[in-house]
Amino acid sequence: MSAARSPRESATVLLLRDGAGGLEVFMVRRRLASDFVGGAYVFPGGAVDPEDALPDLTSRLDGVGAEAWGGLLDLSPERAAAHVVAAVRETFEEAGVLLASSPRGPVAPAEGAERSRWEAVRAGLLGGRLSWRAIVQAEALTLTADRLAYFAHWVTPAGAPKRFSTRFFLAETPEGQAPLADDQEVEAGVWLRPEEALEARRSGQMTVILPTARSLEALLPFRTAAEAMAHARGSRVTTILPRIVLRDGQPVALLPGEPGYDEAAEVPLPAFDPSRM
Repeated sequence: MSAARSPRESATVLLLRDGAGGLEVFMVRRRLASDFVGGAYVFPGGAVDPEDALPDLTSRLDGVGAEAWGGLLDLSPERAAAHVVAAVRETFEEAGVLLASSPRGPVAPAEGAERSRWEAVRAGLLGGRLSWRAIVQAEALTLTADRLAYFAHWVTPAGAPKRFSTRFFLAETPEGQAPLADDQEVEAGVWLRPEEALEARRSGQMTVILPTARSLEALLPFRTAAEAMAHARGSRVTTILPRIVLRDGQPVALLPGEPGYDEAAEVPLPAFDPSRM
């Protein structure tokens, strides 16, 4: 049996708001041509890039510093800070929401004269004409890490051809900003109550992979974004590593604590489809 591929570090953010019918979360649909879970509804996020670990970015975290994040994420302060920087960057890239502040005024406003300028900044980042580091420096941004709450940690099963170690964060959508899908890697951004998204998954109207579905389930008890954030900040995150077993030739995901998990062997799955978890 070949050695399991090492998972790539990544970060994802559940943007929350209080809607008319209760707590809502922003979800985006990955393009069908995507090389990972194409067509699935997910939360904004992506891989931690080398640039995210640069000191002139990690030093701009406000409210919660690298040492504290290291304890929460069970990583070195440097790696933990890089995850938080990536979470802020990916939220801006994929949802157009910027968890940051600037002495120059409101950032990424949903409307007004500054809207077009920030849309151009985001387009430059998505198109590779601007780097995240250059944007942070040029706009004198402080990354408001205290807007984030560590929520979950999922690792793609061993044996999968593409693996991620993904830290999930919650964030209340800043007042005056409005999410908008980037229309490149993702599309069709939508606000949904967790129960709506789960029902759409059950009915087959939406493809929602297991970590996303379990995250939605974890939000069900909360009526407001503030309640969800407070609970996450008072809870300890345990890493979840599913194990895949073959039953009647079909892959089935087992989670820690479920019958058969401890006995499950690593199964090489060259055609593993996460959307079937």
